[in-house]
Amino acid sequence: MALRFIHSYNDIISLENLLLAWGEFLKGKRIKKDVQDFQFRLMDNVLSLHTDLKTKKYQHGNYYAFNISDPKPRNIHKALVRDRLLHHAIYRQMYPFFDRVFIQDSYSCRKLKGTHRALKKFQSYVYKVSKNNTKTLWVLKCDIRKFFASVDHSLLFEILGKYVVDPDIIWLIRQIVKSFSSTAPGKGLPLGNLTSQLLVNVYMNEFDRFMKEILKVKYYIRYADDFVILDTDKDKLIEMVPKIADFLEENLKLSLHPDKISIRTISSGVDFLGWVHFFDHRVLRPATKRRMLRKIQEGISEQSLESYRGLLKHGNTKKLKESLEIF
Repeated sequence: MALRFIHSYNDIISLENLLLAWGEFLKGKRIKKDVQDFQFRLMDNVLSLHTDLKTKKYQHGNYYAFNISDPKPRNIHKALVRDRLLHHAIYRQMYPFFDRVFIQDSYSCRKLKGTHRALKKFQSYVYKVSKNNTKTLWVLKCDIRKFFASVDHSLLFEILGKYVVDPDIIWLIRQIVKSFSSTAPGKGLPLGNLTSQLLVNVYMNEFDRFMKEILKVKYYIRYADDFVILDTDKDKLIEMVPKIADFLEENLKLSLHPDKISIRTISSGVDFLGWVHFFDHRVLRPATKRRMLRKIQEGISEQSLESYRGLLKHGNTKKLKESLEIF
């Protein structure tokens, strides 16, 4: 029997939860003009939001859309401050529950997880499965095509309904989900919403459970739309691919990216989460390296430079780190 989310709609929309959510939302955003404008009349704005939610008159606002290309082109949709505050209020109530539902080796948009922990776990699995490089290790790597844009709304709410019994919470999340118009009606979540990060993990938890409980995959790691499976049996991995593709299509209306399915030995290098991994070391993906050097030469802030220095601590990048010291 599935765990049940016991908090109510009133817990989410309470003034206490909204104000606590504001404190969390505010971190790192104090200098933003739209945030300052909202804070100037904070209690009036929070009370207005609370009243609209209580009377079910709440409607999600429009989005500001912009593109980024780091590391690949993405279309980001940014909601109004009022709506982003609500996203945080929902997230702070629902995330702790769903974090207990998710499998251990799902690493995207989770506290105490993230890219670096996923990389560390990958390396530990490399050592374990290859028995310290005494056995040939094969890695199946896959990518889901147009991940955020392909999430099916009907299926999403069917999955949520397994855990969330309060119909008012479902109504509220529906207001957020349907506020975003993608190219395909009834599909897609906006990149940029905090709630989207949670909802895609709820959606993909169905796949994670299939991998662990039906296919019985022991060494599996997923980060958003990228996932890897490690095994010493290449044929076993080859046989898994159509089973994975069928499940995604039939149960989640998702598809594997045909150009991003690979089965490689660890000795030949496996590209995962921006790094090319070998048995005892990893090097920065060439495209990531070129992009980083180009941006540095074009001129970036000290903060961005520090983030690059932090990134390089997680691999074999001695020469690159030395080159950064001249900037």
